[in-house]
Amino acid sequence: MFPEFTLRYARLPARFFERFDPVPVEAPRLVAFNRPLAEELGFDLSAFDEQQTTEWFSGNAVPPGAEPLAQAYAGHQFGIFVPRLGDGRAVLLGEVTDGRGQLRDIQLKGAGCTPFSRGGDGRAPLGPVLREYLVSEAMHVLGIPTTRALAAVTTGERVFRRGMEPGGVLTRVAASHLRVGTFQYFAARGDVEAVRLLADEAIERHYPQLLEPELAAQPEGERYLALLEAVAGRQASLVAQWLGVGFIHGVMNTDNCALSGETIDYGPCAFMEAYDPRTVFSSIDERGRYAWGNQPLLVQWNLARFAETLLPLIDDETDRAIERATAVIDGIEARHETAWLAIRRAKLGLATEQKDDAALADDLLAAMQRGRADFTLTFRRLAEAVAPGEDETALLSLFENREGIEAWLPRWRERLQAEGVSMAEIADRLRAVNPLYIPRNHKVEEALSAANEGDFAPFEVLREVLADPFTEQPGREAYARPAEPTERVLRTFCGT
Repeated sequence: MFPEFTLRYARLPARFFERFDPVPVEAPRLVAFNRPLAEELGFDLSAFDEQQTTEWFSGNAVPPGAEPLAQAYAGHQFGIFVPRLGDGRAVLLGEVTDGRGQLRDIQLKGAGCTPFSRGGDGRAPLGPVLREYLVSEAMHVLGIPTTRALAAVTTGERVFRRGMEPGGVLTRVAASHLRVGTFQYFAARGDVEAVRLLADEAIERHYPQLLEPELAAQPEGERYLALLEAVAGRQASLVAQWLGVGFIHGVMNTDNCALSGETIDYGPCAFMEAYDPRTVFSSIDERGRYAWGNQPLLVQWNLARFAETLLPLIDDETDRAIERATAVIDGIEARHETAWLAIRRAKLGLATEQKDDAALADDLLAAMQRGRADFTLTFRRLAEAVAPGEDETALLSLFENREGIEAWLPRWRERLQAEGVSMAEIADRLRAVNPLYIPRNHKVEEALSAANEGDFAPFEVLREVLADPFTEQPGREAYARPAEPTERVLRTFCGT
């Protein structure tokens, strides 16, 4: 059933990882299996055997051809450098080639105590496993680059976090697990050759355009500077897309910053409801470092750390390397703003560009903040405010203070006239980019709480709702509404 593994990372020098077989669990049960993703990866589903699949995805059996390993990496965690982190509860089984010819990592999270566990148990509670499954798949459907969830398994064992909780194992699929922290691990040890090997791996897997003859003919340092620019472009775009759906990562440490440009490691993540750029959910982010509005600044900070690791490759002259890398890092703000403005235009139904569009978008956000309006529904209900036969009643009902939104709406309608299309077409544009359903924190927690008690029905329903976020689903209105005061989730936990 399993596609053939390539074992590409396992063929790197031994200092890049530790060999590690998953630790078997007591009584595994498969609770979620992503069949469309499995088909995309080349699994033979005609030979699907649930018991065997459960054994593989729980870590009780190693799939044929796999050589499990725990990857080494370091990272800045909340601004503090930790020189040795690594996969403390995850194992990479290997890579497979998907239907588009792209390499994809297959990794088990919660697979037991590895050489990088640093005193931890190497296990994962079921709740965070299911949260990552729900949120990563929701992000994929929303069109945001992300790791994917292939399977979730309960282990039949208990783990201790905030109390005793059922255990779980997630099977994660990623373009790769190369992180800024992977580069930092070797740079901190002065291992320039390892950094070079990692950079070449990242280029070949994620940025093959940098191997074109024109660039290959230039001095070697140009290729590594171009890698920095390419990663910066993807990360600036990624964070803009996070902002566009109100997503807050929660732990934007350098070990959670992927070279592929995918969203990775859904720990204490959450989606903002009432708009406030200072919003934080993570229980460990006590100072608001990774608040919604700080994410563009932090991605620039993370990439500055990446640039530091590449300096010996960019130029033999340190000062010149710093100057060239700094120019790339300084340009990230403009890259992000360009991407964020494009997203804001689309969310307002604008396909053309005018110089005051940024101010128009910012003024809506300011009105939303004053009115404590729900981020997702405000943009969604813009369609009702312009569609023929509709009005702005539903939109205005989201605002506790309507002064700002009432002053803004005439400006927006005037701007829409410059689009030169019907209001019906504008409404269609708005519904196509502004989701009705997101993984609302209270619905996610409701599903996780039920799953911890053995009831997976709420998880399955939420999974179905999130698979079609732009289409109204009659009878499922509760999944679109914000939390009531008694339902609000103020803190989320990573599960480590």
